[in-house]
Amino acid sequence: MQDPDPPFRPVRRHDGYLPLEDLGLIGDGTTAALVGLDGSIPWMCLPRFDSEPVFCALLDHTRGGDFTVAPENLREARQRYEPDTGVLHTELRSDTGLVRVTDALVLRSGADLSDDAPSSRGELVRSVVVLDGEVRLGVRLEPRGGAQTHHLYSGLEVRPARRADLRLHLRSSRPLSGLRTTHDLRRGDRLDLVLAWGRFHRHHRFDPDAMLSGTADAWRRWMRAFTYAGPEEALVRRAAITLKTCDDWTNGSLAAAPTSSLPAPTGGIRNWDYRYAWVRDAAFAVFALRRIGFHGEADAFLGWVLDAFERSRRPRIMYTLDGGLVPDEIEDGELEGYRGSSPVRWGNGAADQRQHDVYGEILDCADQWLRRGGEIQPAMWASLAGLADTAGNAWRQSDQGIWEVRSEGRPFTYSAGLCHVALDRAAQIAERFGLPGDIGRWRGAADRLRDLILEESWDEEAQTLSVYLDGGGVVDASLLGLPLRHVVPADHPRMVATTRAVAERLSAGDGLLHRYLHDEHPDGLAGDEGAFVLCSFWMVDNLIGQGRLDEAEELYASLCARASPLGLLSEQIDPTTGAFMGNFPQAFSHIGIIASGVNLARAKGGSR
Repeated sequence: MQDPDPPFRPVRRHDGYLPLEDLGLIGDGTTAALVGLDGSIPWMCLPRFDSEPVFCALLDHTRGGDFTVAPENLREARQRYEPDTGVLHTELRSDTGLVRVTDALVLRSGADLSDDAPSSRGELVRSVVVLDGEVRLGVRLEPRGGAQTHHLYSGLEVRPARRADLRLHLRSSRPLSGLRTTHDLRRGDRLDLVLAWGRFHRHHRFDPDAMLSGTADAWRRWMRAFTYAGPEEALVRRAAITLKTCDDWTNGSLAAAPTSSLPAPTGGIRNWDYRYAWVRDAAFAVFALRRIGFHGEADAFLGWVLDAFERSRRPRIMYTLDGGLVPDEIEDGELEGYRGSSPVRWGNGAADQRQHDVYGEILDCADQWLRRGGEIQPAMWASLAGLADTAGNAWRQSDQGIWEVRSEGRPFTYSAGLCHVALDRAAQIAERFGLPGDIGRWRGAADRLRDLILEESWDEEAQTLSVYLDGGGVVDASLLGLPLRHVVPADHPRMVATTRAVAERLSAGDGLLHRYLHDEHPDGLAGDEGAFVLCSFWMVDNLIGQGRLDEAEELYASLCARASPLGLLSEQIDPTTGAFMGNFPQAFSHIGIIASGVNLARAKGGSR
């Protein structure tokens, strides 16, 4: 549970690794880093989110490399964010003293985070102050594969062995004899460290206090746009900052998560690289951020989707953050994986999958773009209209579905539902703006497809819509997404029955839901998985749509209580232990916090 003043707790490790819930996130709109409760940075990719990581002890605690600042004989620690910022404080208590490490990926002075412009300085600040007693503070900077160093008057030049393209500069307020140093400090003493990669002016001003205060000020200015007033407001505020931290501020895209290959479950093989932008995620993020005041980010996501589509000339389910092709999926045999969960993967093999929901996602984004005053040129509209025509036939064909199964495809109900969205939005756009297109045919096809979904996927015996369009009574949680995309009303009798079936048959206990049951819905991979966090937020939204506000509010509160003390959520949760699983932090989960909170506030009349 998020806690602005958390208690100290012992530093735990399992198989040499911190639990995911003991990690904090910092970022600068170009890359991100995870900061551990133990004072380590076990994950940071440079210079961008999807670059090879310089520190990846998160995926191999002996060979991955890290940047650690911590006192000897560490006993307990706690973490908290500077309110309404991405500046993180970690307090570490040893047998002899207490230190506070303040971490931030530094933003440019006066940065406007609502602007589509780079704000990163290419610098990481780690500022240490001894709060009590005296400590022997260890500093270790160890890139994956080692590094060559060269002493400069202003610090150390660091050249990672695996990254000939990368030149790092480590500066310090105290002398550094190398990449491993110890410092005897007492109450009131400080140690400031700045690791730079974006520029290499050896003698530019060294002022960590100004860097940290300027970064905090930039975050607070951005948060002035926040307009939400409703349940769990503090957590919704943090969710907004987390989404912004996963956002590529220059391109307007959104990384599904800043990490790769965190397993779901631990010890399994479901280890994927999420450092890319899914059209689906961007569409959901647009809904969420616009409704809490962040219109600039919403418009940037919409623009990115349309730009990426225009450049690729065909719809893809995911792109790199700059709109390019996602690299082929490869396995890294040198890393053991988080808690021994191999393989570690870079790139994503699902990038070329057939997923018919993408037609609806793109056309829905185009509809929102135009509603916000955007313009679409005739050639672009011709391509979008062609997508609607394609969607009018694609729903009949097999695809891999929203969950990206790696088994033989089937015609999925949710995919058909988003083909309905493509047809419906194309008709609306053409009619509203007088654009060319067969409006009557699109609208008629959309209506027939909605009726077909309600009839053909319905299983009378199981009393539910089915995951497959040809029925069969197998359920999965994607069916909860149909009302969210305005395919089927939440209070339609067959949707009410489906909601009940999903709650009963996919329950993982205490409000958590599985995406699907693997024995009923094979996905081509061995092993099961945990509870998928976003699906439970979708359940909240369906309960709201059915007027069951007390149940929705209770479920929403229980889900929010599962956030870490820093207010972060992973992709999945182990229903037995409550431990986080999968890539972290997961944008989808934080979208759920925002969207369901807004829906509850509006239903209860408490939004503004």
